[in-house]
Amino acid sequence: MGKIIALANQKGGVGKTTTSMNLAASLATLDKKVLLIDADPQANASSGLGVDVSEIEHSIYECIIDQIDVHDAIYTTDIEGLDIIPSHIDLVGAEIEMLNLQQREKMMSNILKPLKNEYDYILIDCSPSLGLITVNALTASDSVIIPVQCEYFALEGISKLLNTIKIIKSRLNPSLEIEGFLLTMYDSRLKLANQIYDEVKRHFQELVFKTVIQRNVRLSEAPSHGLPVILYDTDSTGAKNHLALAQEIIQKDNK
Repeated sequence: MGKIIALANQKGGVGKTTTSMNLAASLATLDKKVLLIDADPQANASSGLGVDVSEIEHSIYECIIDQIDVHDAIYTTDIEGLDIIPSHIDLVGAEIEMLNLQQREKMMSNILKPLKNEYDYILIDCSPSLGLITVNALTASDSVIIPVQCEYFALEGISKLLNTIKIIKSRLNPSLEIEGFLLTMYDSRLKLANQIYDEVKRHFQELVFKTVIQRNVRLSEAPSHGLPVILYDTDSTGAKNHLALAQEIIQKDNK
């Protein structure tokens, strides 16, 4: 039975999409069968894994709104064992279209149910908002990874996200857990980055991943080539960090 993990933070620019696609690629490299769901209308995870969004026939939008068979929206990537359900700009309007649907918070949950037996991990890249699509992703997930940028306003807004998780746990998905807080864009030379690391660790203790995603040029360059960093530059810090994160998650699940 696979595990569904959402990557969520309503604050933009925290490295959520970068983590989603590179963690998915790293898990696949470690012989896991992985599906990445791009639930962000910007579709950056889709293009970052080489999917031409203008060419695709079906996306997560059609799965939710037109209720097409989810298997028709699954595309393969350059990494063996890694599939993707891409996103589309149409997803922007999906939240309004969903308002009249019954059990609108559970649409994604119903879509993903049949896939849990087909994959070891299903990762959902959420949009930087706490709208209905993100609520759907959290309702469908077993756990959530919260990327936290090592910058001044890092902890701002986390309480809002934690409150949303609490509400979803109490009303929609009692088994939702926090997989961990992931520190991203970390630069050990900066005093501020170390202060934020200490603060997040003090607040959330064992919920903070041991792995930290460091600032890395190759990691930033890779998406423009439609590749995860592990294919773009295997020896880069970005590739090593995400592999370490994947190993940490697998290890935790095997306990």
